[in-house]
Amino acid sequence: MWVKVCVGLMAMALGLLYQLQPDLLEAAQDYLSSSLQSISPGVTPSHPSLEEGLSATWDALITAPAKHWGKVAIGVNACVDVVVSGVSLLKALGLSPHSGGDHLVLNTQEELAETFQHYMQQGAAAERFYSDADSFQHISHTASQEPGAKHFVGGNAALIAQRLATHPDLEVLLCGPIGPKLHELLDERIVVPPASLKEQDEYHLILEYKAGEKWGSGQAPAASRFIFSHDLSNGAMTSLEILLSSLEEFQPKLLVLSGLHMMEGLSQEARANRLQEAATALSDVPLDILIHLELASMTDGDLMRGIIHQVFPVISSVGLNEQELLFLSQSSSGPHSALPAWSGIPDVGIVSDILFWILKGSVRGDSALTRVHFHTLAYHILATVDGFWENQVAAVAAGARIAGAQACASEIIEPSKVTLKSPLEFSTSKTDMGPTARVSAKEPVAVWSKDGVTFHFTPVLICKEPVRTVGLGDAISAEGLLFSEAKTQ
Repeated sequence: MWVKVCVGLMAMALGLLYQLQPDLLEAAQDYLSSSLQSISPGVTPSHPSLEEGLSATWDALITAPAKHWGKVAIGVNACVDVVVSGVSLLKALGLSPHSGGDHLVLNTQEELAETFQHYMQQGAAAERFYSDADSFQHISHTASQEPGAKHFVGGNAALIAQRLATHPDLEVLLCGPIGPKLHELLDERIVVPPASLKEQDEYHLILEYKAGEKWGSGQAPAASRFIFSHDLSNGAMTSLEILLSSLEEFQPKLLVLSGLHMMEGLSQEARANRLQEAATALSDVPLDILIHLELASMTDGDLMRGIIHQVFPVISSVGLNEQELLFLSQSSSGPHSALPAWSGIPDVGIVSDILFWILKGSVRGDSALTRVHFHTLAYHILATVDGFWENQVAAVAAGARIAGAQACASEIIEPSKVTLKSPLEFSTSKTDMGPTARVSAKEPVAVWSKDGVTFHFTPVLICKEPVRTVGLGDAISAEGLLFSEAKTQ
């Protein structure tokens, strides 16, 4: 009887909602379906769940661009990832949990434990340089001996190359420090110049943790990972010149660059000199080759400011997550730079304000950037300067689809294995009280414009029990690029 009463009350509420705000009816129906199942598991909804509806509509929206890239050159950070349970490795090293604190550079095992705990408590991804070579070698050996330790292709450049190589119509060139183990793991269709082949591999340690996992008093609110390395080859970007010298013969339409964050391991003077060399070399890339920069976790404000002022003027596109976006704004006194950190799911209005500020630099002539692909756990936004890019609805949907599928180690979205945490209605700006945007199962991509910049928003179907979180950002950016079509830049 109580089930019938609850159903009746919900139906009345839906009728009133339709009179007041018809646009919200569909979202309310989705929640009604979920509520019915929680009240009475035997009740089968008469229409698909919100997750099923989103996935099906994505599939219809994701259409190939009129023109493919043909050839893509990628560099320069590549390594072998050793993936282990973070808590298990720290225990194997004989470390005990203490109060978590962030260290910009890791000098000891104790600093490793503290920084790991700091980010685990936030459920946030981070990456650090480990300064002591002997200590890192000991940790790396211990990690490789851990039960369940696995070796994968690592480094943003190599991971993006792996993803793009799955597309039969693309030729992919990868430049980076590629040792025997990494060469063995790479897709055989990836072209590696002989100058990139090395006698030894660079190893990065990936400490993963699950949602709800505990380390001392800390508990992870979401599954993620902590990455660290003592990587001098990638840190000095030794393969950049090899990558750029390969362009004339390979003739790509797109150049994907990553690994600038690895320079944090250099001294301040060496870092400044190397960044200037990189920016100068990139400025000589032929204008008909578009450049996409993939950012990663950074802590040095000088390096970030250097990238903004020296690299942004010569690239067209950038990919980044919520940590990198906020740090970028903080480093240059941008919008909401007083915000110390995100609290839960990043506010869409705040994210949009920062994206608009970045791209307005292109409109003013301070930057050549015309595209920013932002991704966080719950949603993605693809923002573009009008007149430069096409097929961005498909591109942002494709990036969100691969995030849910790959985290669950599946080729497709399986609705029963994913969940939705994104807001379905939100303000598009915090600084000027922008208009409200909405998404639903039938319209999963919200699009709005502001002063020559267009935003494309879509939720992410989050894997309930992720198998592997490493490389999701790289897969998202690769998929977004794959479905993007560039007009004249």
